Amino acid sequence: MIELNGVAKTFDGAIHALQDVSFSVPTGTVCGLLGHNGAGKTTAIKILSTLLRPTSGHAIVAGYDVVRDPDRVRESIGTTGQVTALDWELTGRENLVLFGRLRGMRRKDARLRADVLIDQFDMEDAADRRVITYSIGMMRRIDIAAALVVSPKVLFLDEPTTGLDPRSRRAVWDTVASLSAQGATVLLTTQYLEEADALSDSIVVIDHGRVIANGTAEELKRRVGFSYCTVSPVNPADLSKIWAAVADLKDAQSDDESNTVSVPAPDGVVTFAEVFRRVDQIDVELADISLRKPSLDEVFLHITGNVST
Repeated sequence: MIELNGVAKTFDGAIHALQDVSFSVPTGTVCGLLGHNGAGKTTAIKILSTLLRPTSGHAIVAGYDVVRDPDRVRESIGTTGQVTALDWELTGRENLVLFGRLRGMRRKDARLRADVLIDQFDMEDAADRRVITYSIGMMRRIDIAAALVVSPKVLFLDEPTTGLDPRSRRAVWDTVASLSAQGATVLLTTQYLEEADALSDSIVVIDHGRVIANGTAEELKRRVGFSYCTVSPVNPADLSKIWAAVADLKDAQSDDESNTVSVPAPDGVVTFAEVFRRVDQIDVELADISLRKPSLDEVFLHITGNVST
């Protein structure tokens, strides 16, 4: 449903936003496109949605070339950008009807489709309020709904949950999962690695405009080649004591938010035993100590070179 072959994009003859990017996304699946800010994710989305022309290479969406058949591509896609494309002075319902009319729907059909989407996105209580009164999460939900006014074969979501609270983020996750189940193909850019792990059937990692990894989350996790030892104290105040005990171990990391210290364990149980020995010596009550697979966050840092090997 989505295919890029050797796609490159250069700005001003010197800035290489994309370089020889090739990957494909099967029909009815979710692909997570990951990368740091400036890695090229949004440029790729803009090319696939016909907002930019590639400098070289070919991109196919829903069977149509983005350069030779841009109108057919636009008929087949829905898009949401990092900033919502809503009229804040209109109500949520009026925005959906407006987008339907812009997509060529008759007024009656646009109203009926707006009703369906309002119900699907659980927005009945807010549908007739002006968008300017909405929370960020509500705006994002109506924005995604607007991209679905005409059911797309392909949906591009460019960091759709940025700035959302956990509950609103989960609501968007549920929506994306349901779209995939209905046969839509979704290309999702995100900086939340947990999000990509939860939603994506496949993952593409871009760094400095190049694809540096491609596969399922499990395949990428296996690429790291080692486990992690994670320690969590009962009392969060003891986290600093655990950190002091293991900080000299290579690439150990402390996370106050999750109340954990993680240590790469290339030697498996040998590393685990060493961490356990050190923590046992400082007499701290533990909530958990375990040997686990790497998280997608750790895989990303490892692949992009931010954790030494």
